[in-house]
Amino acid sequence: MTQATNPYCERLGIAVPSLAAVRSHPDANTYAMLIVALLQRGRPMTLADVALDFHAAGVVDHPDDAYFSLSRCRPARAPVYRDGDLYALDPYDDELDLWAFRLGLRPPRVARAAPPPPPPRPLPSQPLTLEELDRAWRDDANLMNWSAQRIALAVLDAHARPMTPDEVVSFVAARTKWHSLRPGPQTFRRRGSAVSIGDDGTWSPVPGAAETIMARDAVRDAVARTHRYPRSTPEQIAESTRSAERRRTAHADELAKLRRVIIHAFPSRAPSAVVLLDVEQRQLTTLIGDQLEILGERLRDYDLLAGVDIRATLRELSVDPRDRRLAELGPPQKSMTLNKAGRTLKITTAMLIQGSCGISRPLGDEDKLRGYLAKGQLAQFQRGLEADAKAIFALYQYGKTHGCVRLRWGVLDDLLPAPWHHRDEPMLYHLLREARGLGMGIIAVVGSAPGWEDPWSRARRLEVIQGASEYDLLLRDEHGAYVDERDVQLARLEAVVH
Repeated sequence: MTQATNPYCERLGIAVPSLAAVRSHPDANTYAMLIVALLQRGRPMTLADVALDFHAAGVVDHPDDAYFSLSRCRPARAPVYRDGDLYALDPYDDELDLWAFRLGLRPPRVARAAPPPPPPRPLPSQPLTLEELDRAWRDDANLMNWSAQRIALAVLDAHARPMTPDEVVSFVAARTKWHSLRPGPQTFRRRGSAVSIGDDGTWSPVPGAAETIMARDAVRDAVARTHRYPRSTPEQIAESTRSAERRRTAHADELAKLRRVIIHAFPSRAPSAVVLLDVEQRQLTTLIGDQLEILGERLRDYDLLAGVDIRATLRELSVDPRDRRLAELGPPQKSMTLNKAGRTLKITTAMLIQGSCGISRPLGDEDKLRGYLAKGQLAQFQRGLEADAKAIFALYQYGKTHGCVRLRWGVLDDLLPAPWHHRDEPMLYHLLREARGLGMGIIAVVGSAPGWEDPWSRARRLEVIQGASEYDLLLRDEHGAYVDERDVQLARLEAVVH
């Protein structure tokens, strides 16, 4: 298969990988190899087929071993999704691009200059130098996983003389605050310590102690890492930050131009009717019975198709999404463990709409809808179906506002990520930062979901104030009461009225 005929690799701009070539990569666990197998084939596969590919590439000795590992690695998580018995990749998911980078299938986005070759490593018999300690412990290095004995031996070895505890600790503290060394006399009182305490209280290494050689190796390993992974300068960090922000803004602009439609079909199996909700225009189109024949034509102008269990819905409607983006509006996870006894809560779409949007009965009774359809009461049927589509749109809109949805059940009040919101897209937090920077407030709809005909009819003016930290922003209404930002359904900039 060539790159031109492989939609996954073509989208990523990479060559078709090989399982045999990637199997020795340090990050090549079972899930990573599943991604590589799907990239290699360029099409959806069953786990049994992936197991056979693992065996053919020499990853495992027997396909059954591979199938067992694949079934236990939580294979249906981003960027992999499950559609029936098939597993496929979402080529638009950024996690796929990150995995390609982790596995060495693509170069870094920002090229870095090759570090200079490291100097020759001294022999273990050679004592440490002060320059080596400065290199190894620079930039506030973290030595919390170094024993006090190893740190002290390194300092004593480099100075080549007995030192007082305060001298040793002061030398280390001048280079990093992340260390476990203390000047107390009890530090090296245990039997077999490689640090000897003199009658005058000074510390010195025990001659010929193997721990001294180990301390030298640890310091020189740290020096080698500083050559291999040089720290960026403040100027490089600033430019990298600006470059990342430019890419984020450009991608957000690209995403904002996508024409989006929410597809709600009824019933889920062999649908008889479909509601199309144009997100940008806020327009509803209901197709019933024979009108479904024009569904493909109606969807032709959209770039992103969204809905609950969207892939199964499109399959039931015999619609090929081709290269369109798909947004799953169903629960991002199926269940949640409630207590140590193992009691679990099954998470449903209706539950997320209730918790996020404050709609008490978000989805209508399916039996009633079937009754309306069977009796030919199409007006009632259409109203009920469109009401369900509006409730799903409210959930979609909440997820776009916050980047997550709200799950409330009894005392539980938790947030789950909204898969249809991309991290490059602006959300409420960015709006609050912008408002604070401009000295403005916001206009927001708080509480339950906005009305369909006039979304801003219940809007309130809120002031954005600084919290305890730089990143903590609070909302306060005109009466001085604080507003929980999780209750915000819709928001836009508005000048503060004094």
